[in-house]
Amino acid sequence: MTRVSQKPRGVALITVMLIVALAAIIAAQMTTRLQMQMQRSVNASFNQQAYWYAKGAEEFTKRVLITSFKDEPDVTHLSQIWAQEETTYPVEYGEITGVITDLQSCFNLNALAIDRSQDSGSGTGNRKPAARAAFEKLIESLNVEGIGSFEAESMADALTDWLDPDGFITGTGGAEDDDYASKEFPYFAANNYLSSVSELRLIEHFTPQVILALKPYVCVLEQNNQLLININTLDAEKPELLQALLDSGLDEAQEILAAREEEGFEKIEDFLNSPEMSKIQLEEEQKKLFVVDSEYFKLTATTSFNNSYFTLNSVMQVAEDQQIHIISRTIGRN
Repeated sequence: MTRVSQKPRGVALITVMLIVALAAIIAAQMTTRLQMQMQRSVNASFNQQAYWYAKGAEEFTKRVLITSFKDEPDVTHLSQIWAQEETTYPVEYGEITGVITDLQSCFNLNALAIDRSQDSGSGTGNRKPAARAAFEKLIESLNVEGIGSFEAESMADALTDWLDPDGFITGTGGAEDDDYASKEFPYFAANNYLSSVSELRLIEHFTPQVILALKPYVCVLEQNNQLLININTLDAEKPELLQALLDSGLDEAQEILAAREEEGFEKIEDFLNSPEMSKIQLEEEQKKLFVVDSEYFKLTATTSFNNSYFTLNSVMQVAEDQQIHIISRTIGRN
């Protein structure tokens, strides 16, 4: 009787077990990948819904602005419905939080973009442009350690050079391509308007401490170098900006904002002729910095849907016909 060898059977059994184990590993990997793909699809769907909630907030904001200026087209003040504090609305499987801010209640950094036909304000002996002088005063008024008039002037020089289209250095603190190209990680001056306050981090002389102190007072209007400040919407808790614009003392700026009525000034002449302003002598160029109506607003909308979050920043312009135009949109917190 012939005995069958057990060795081939053992090898075959091990081979089968290896194949089964390999198949199980492949199946597990396929299942994991499928689950990840499904989760990505779900997350994308949730994020898309959060995005549409933010777009809905944008449309709602347009209606709020239209309603605000329907009866008062020539004046903007903090008693209008657009000026509510941050508000949260519950929606299906999430919520929408939004706040509207007046972009003419802050200093437009692009206002330091000037023509070479104007004086840059450094070292020529001529009078500085009102916007430039106010910016320097604002930096000084923030009482950042180690920052005085010389440092403020240097920062204004560097910002002007960053904005202007040429390669000529402005004043003693100016900086152009050669200055930035010589850094450890080189780059060039933009020679164009800012699109975000965070770009100050790239500009010579601006330290993190200065930028942090400036942020509550400044903003950016893209492709716009106007500085028109609405006296009616200036924050009474931040009198330093008015102090800089008027080149006055802090107490005088606080007094003006405290005396301002809830509905503000109906005409700019009412502000300039107010009793509180009688102590302050303004140049004509300084007077032109103030208005009582606003054209640019910013919506910051944060939405959630099933634990997916989305933040939309929309800059809007109110046209003369009271139509609302979207100037720019950015995603994420600034």
